[in-house]
Amino acid sequence: MLNEREEKLLEEAEHAMDRSYAPYSQFRVGAAVLSSDGRVVNGANYENASYGCAICAERVAITRANVEGIKDVVSIAIIGSSDAPVTPCGACRQVLFEASSRCNRDIEVIMSNSNRQKIRKMMLSELLPFAFSFERK
Repeated sequence: MLNEREEKLLEEAEHAMDRSYAPYSQFRVGAAVLSSDGRVVNGANYENASYGCAICAERVAITRANVEGIKDVVSIAIIGSSDAPVTPCGACRQVLFEASSRCNRDIEVIMSNSNRQKIRKMMLSELLPFAFSFERK
């Protein structure tokens, strides 16, 4: 189902999931972003006792990619400690949309469960068909 590139990206997401900080929910998530030039940046969710301060793995990975100068995101792999494939939350979908808008590209989203037995691949435009966009002048 996955090609070699997608498999490696999911592997990077899994490594990140191992470094997740989720003492409250025990729901660990890892994500890995792939750039058009082949660079990979990963991230893990990080919880906080004040739940609003928690940050999802997808946003950590996108933020790290931006800091590292990656402007052209091709795909993101997400894996979590669940039975079903982990899908990005609404906030993460919107952040991914902003990243896709920057590079004028629809981003492939690879979603997996913890044992990699259930994997789904979709384009971001399918996950967020009516994304919010702010026209810059």
